[in-house]
Amino acid sequence: MNKNLKLFLGFTYLIILSAFLYFIFSNIQINRLDDFSYYKELQLSLDRYMGNRLLINVIYFSLFSIIWVVLLGFGSPILIISGILFGKWIGTIISTIAIALGALVLYSIANFFFRDIVKTILEKKFKKYLQLFQKNEFYYFFIYRFIGGLGVPFFLQNLFPVLFDMKKINYFFSSFFGFIPSFFIMNTIGAGLNNYIEQADKFSIIDLAFTPQIYFPILMFIALITSSLILKNFFFK
Repeated sequence: MNKNLKLFLGFTYLIILSAFLYFIFSNIQINRLDDFSYYKELQLSLDRYMGNRLLINVIYFSLFSIIWVVLLGFGSPILIISGILFGKWIGTIISTIAIALGALVLYSIANFFFRDIVKTILEKKFKKYLQLFQKNEFYYFFIYRFIGGLGVPFFLQNLFPVLFDMKKINYFFSSFFGFIPSFFIMNTIGAGLNNYIEQADKFSIIDLAFTPQIYFPILMFIALITSSLILKNFFFK
């Protein structure tokens, strides 16, 4: 690809990302983030809004999540928000599908337009794992997703398969199934936060920590991290 075209695409990408983030943060009252009543107001407004237009809001949220991932956004905020908006079960389904699709779109764009750049940045870091993934890309990429991507930032996890030109269908389904355990836990935490804000009169970190909807998924998360470390040592020595 022509160097000038790459620079143009990269610059355009940064402009879109900046505008997108500005739109998000301009609609948040930053000066009230330490006011618990602000979160209760948001919770009541969200409940009314979501209840009236559930299907269309699912579509909006899914599109937002796909775009967020394509623009190199972190996955955790989306998972917490989906748990708050839709509950742990529906939230898990929606966020898993949307983020897996967003990751696939990002991978497809990077593989088509920025393959040389991605290889230059990531090939040395992942060189020792390439033969492993080429042996069985679906199986090992599923394990890779399940264990959290070997501690690699989420957007780089999504780009890593460019190095071995992974099939798109394998990319999507290995991501989808690998995401489910951790995504369910994060959505459960989001749903627990929503319940706590609805029921509490004032914020207390101790009450929050001992809320079953919070501490139980945290214990699940610790168990998942422990199992992920075992799997990491087993599959990616």
